[in-house]
Amino acid sequence: MTTERSPGWKLFFAGLVALILVVPLVMVYALAWDRQEQANTAQDSIAAGWGGPQVIVGPVLVIPYTANSVETVDQNGRQTTRTVQVKKELFLSPESNAIKTELKPDRKKKSIYDSVLFVAANSGKARFALPADFARYGIPRENIDFAGAELRFGVSDARGLQKDSRVEVNGTVLGLQPGKGLAASNNSGFFSFVDWTGAAPLDVSYSYAIRGNKALTMVPRGGETTWDVKSSWPSPSFAGDFLPTKRLIKASGFSSSHAVTNLALGQAIVATDDNAPPMAGQEFGLIPASSAREAPVVGGPSQAATIGLIEPVDLYSQVDRSVKYGFLFIGFTFLAFLMFDVVGGARVAAAEYLLTGAGLVLFFVMLLAFAEVVGFTWAYLLAAGAITALLTAYSAAVLKSWLRARVIGGLLIGLYATLYVLLNLEAYSLIIGSLLLFVALAAVMWATRHIDWGAKRSAEEASASAA
Repeated sequence: MTTERSPGWKLFFAGLVALILVVPLVMVYALAWDRQEQANTAQDSIAAGWGGPQVIVGPVLVIPYTANSVETVDQNGRQTTRTVQVKKELFLSPESNAIKTELKPDRKKKSIYDSVLFVAANSGKARFALPADFARYGIPRENIDFAGAELRFGVSDARGLQKDSRVEVNGTVLGLQPGKGLAASNNSGFFSFVDWTGAAPLDVSYSYAIRGNKALTMVPRGGETTWDVKSSWPSPSFAGDFLPTKRLIKASGFSSSHAVTNLALGQAIVATDDNAPPMAGQEFGLIPASSAREAPVVGGPSQAATIGLIEPVDLYSQVDRSVKYGFLFIGFTFLAFLMFDVVGGARVAAAEYLLTGAGLVLFFVMLLAFAEVVGFTWAYLLAAGAITALLTAYSAAVLKSWLRARVIGGLLIGLYATLYVLLNLEAYSLIIGSLLLFVALAAVMWATRHIDWGAKRSAEEASASAA
C-alpha cells in the first residue's frame, strides 16, 4: 500500500514553488523598467530637435556701473594695497510684470512611443523705474552707465525660440540679439540694447513663442509678477515654489493664474548679483544641477512656478504596480489548487504548480507587450482573458473535473477584476488588499479546520475522499 505526503508537506512544496516563481516575477519587473527607459530614450529623441523643458525669466534691465575695489599686489617683495575701478552689472527687476501664456500641446510619435511637446506663446507688459530709495543701495547715479543698459530675457533652451519675437519700449520696437540671457535660465535667451536715462519709467511690451516638452517654468522677478496660463491639455501638474492662486481644470483643458510679490520672493528690485537656476525645476529635468553650479553667479537659487504636461495614464507605472501584486495571484491560485488537493482529494504535482505559476507570470509580460501598442485597458483585457482561458482549460486536466476548473476560472476572473480596481483606486488599494487577504485567510482557516497537517493517508483513502 502506497502512501501520500502529508498535507503539511504539500503546503511546503506549494510554497517552495511559489518562492521559485519570485525570480521570473523580478525579471518581469526589470523588463518593465527597461522598456520604460527605452520609452524615455525615444521621447528624448523625439524632442531632440524641438526643445527641452523650458525656463523663462524676465525681462530684467542689466545696467553696467563702476565701483571701487581694493586689491593687494606684491611689488619688490612688499605687499601694497591699491584702489582700482571695476565694471560691474546692476540688475533692475520690473516694478510689475504681467505675463500671459497660451500653452499649445502637440503629440509626436516614433515607432510605438509618443511624446507630449508644446509651443508656449508668451506675451506681457512690464514697467521699470529706479526706486525712490535707490541711494540706499550704495551705488552713486554718476557711476551708472545708462547708455549701456540691456533688456534681457531668459529662455533655458534657446533652440525652441520661434520667429516673430517682438519687444517694444515706450512704443518703440527694438532690435533683438541672441544670447546674454539670465542666470536663472542658465545664461541662455535673448536681449536688446535700451536707450534710457533712468529719469522716467520704462514701459515694455513683449511677445515671443518657444517650443519645449515636459514642463514650462516661470521665474518671477520684480515688485509684482502675474502669470496667466491657458491650454487645451487636460492633465497639468503644478509644482515649484509657488502654486497657482486660481486654477480650472476640465476635460477640454485648463487655465491657471499665479500672483507673486517681491515680499514673497524675498528679493529686492535692485540687485548686484543674479540668482542661480531654480532647484525646484530639476525634478522635471529642466536644468541639471551641474549646470546650476557652473553658472557664474553669487546669488542663491531662484524661486519658480512650474506647469508640467503629464500623461493622464502612465502605462509603465501601472504595469509596474500590477507586477507588485503578482505574488498574490500566485498565492491565491496555488491556495485553490492546494485546497482541491488536501480537501477535495485531487492530486497536484509540483510540475503542475510550476506550469500554472508560469502562466500567471506570463500575464504580466503580455500586459506590458500589448499595453505599448493598444493601451493599458485593452491590453489588460486581452492578457487577462488569454491567461484565464489557458489556466481554466489546464486546470480541468490537472484537477480531473471541469467543475473544479470553473472554480479556478472564476477565481482568476475575480483576481484580475480586483487588481484592476486596485490599480485605479490607488488611495484605497492598501485597505482593499488587506481586507481581501483577511477574507482569504479566514476562508482557508475554515476549510482546513479539521485537517491533520502531519498525517499521512493511503492512496485508497485519497481515492475514497475524491469520490
